[in-house]
Amino acid sequence: MISMPLIHSRQKGFILVITGATLWGISGTVAQFLFHYHHFTPEWLVSIRLLISGFVLLVLANALAKNRVFSIWKNRRDILQILFFSILGMLAVQYTYFAAIKHSNAATATVLQYLAPVLIAFYLTFRYRRKPSNRELVSIILAIFGTFLLVTKGSVDRLTITGVALFWGLLSAFALAFYTLQPLKLLAKYGSMVVVGWGMLIGGVSFSFIHPPWIIQGQWSLHSILAVCFIVLFGTLIAFIFYLESLKYISASETSVLACVEPLSAAFLSVIWLQVRFGIEEWIGTLCIISTIMILSTVDKKNIIKLHQKLEPFHRNVLVFLILKE
Repeated sequence: MISMPLIHSRQKGFILVITGATLWGISGTVAQFLFHYHHFTPEWLVSIRLLISGFVLLVLANALAKNRVFSIWKNRRDILQILFFSILGMLAVQYTYFAAIKHSNAATATVLQYLAPVLIAFYLTFRYRRKPSNRELVSIILAIFGTFLLVTKGSVDRLTITGVALFWGLLSAFALAFYTLQPLKLLAKYGSMVVVGWGMLIGGVSFSFIHPPWIIQGQWSLHSILAVCFIVLFGTLIAFIFYLESLKYISASETSVLACVEPLSAAFLSVIWLQVRFGIEEWIGTLCIISTIMILSTVDKKNIIKLHQKLEPFHRNVLVFLILKE
C-alpha cells in the first residue's frame, strides 16, 4: 500500500512542474504582447531577462552553497565549458525563441522549440551508432508531420508563417538541443542553479555589448511594466525554481512529459488573449509534436540497459531527463 505522505509528495511534484511549465508558456505569450502591441525588441528583452535572472539565481545559489558558486572559475576546462554554454546554449536559446515569437506568435514558436527532444534522439542515435527504435521512428514521423501542419496548414504550396519565423523557430529547437546536452558535466559537478545562473549572467553581459540594456525600444505603460516584471520574475525565476523543486518528488521523465503544458498554455493564451488564429491543422500539428515527448519518455527497459552500457556517465542524465524512463 502507498503511504499518504508519498501520495502528497507526488501531488506536490505534479503541481510544481505543471505550474512552472504553465508560467513558461504564459511568459512567451506575454513576450508576444510586448513585441506586437508595445513594440519592444527581442534584443532588449533577452538582455534584461538574462541579466536580472542570472544575478538573482547566483545570489540564491550562493546562499545555499557558497563554496560552489565561484569554484567553477578555478578550472580552465570548466571555464571554457561555461562560456560555450552561456553563448551557444543559454543566449542562443533565449534569443532564437524570442525572435521566433517576434516574427510569428508564442504558440508557434514554443511548439517548434519542442522539436528539440527529437533532435536529441537523432544525436544520440548517431553518436552511439545504434539503430533508431520503432518508437523513435514514430516520433520522428510525428514531429515532421506536426511541423508540416503547423507551418502550412496541410497545403504544400504555401507557408502560414513567414520563412523568417520558421528559420528562428527551427534554430531555437537546435539551440535547445545543444543547451540540453552540452553542460552535462558542469551540471553534475556544480548543480543546475549555479550553471544556469552563470549561463544567464554571462549570456546577458555578452549580449549587452550588442544591445545595451539601457537602450530601450518600446512603449512604456503600466501594462508593459507589469509584462516585463512577469517575464523576469514568474516566467523565468519562479518557473525555473518550481521545475527544479518538482524533481525532488517525481521522476525526471514525468517532469519532461508534464512540461508539455508549456506549449499548450502558450497556444491557448495566444488564441484567447491575443486573438491568434489557430485552426484545426495547427492544433493537430501541436499535438503531434507534443506526443513525441511522451513517446520518447517511455523506452523499453532492455533498450535502456543496453544503451546505458555504451554511454559515458555524464550522458546518462540527459536520457533520463528528456528521453528515457527508468
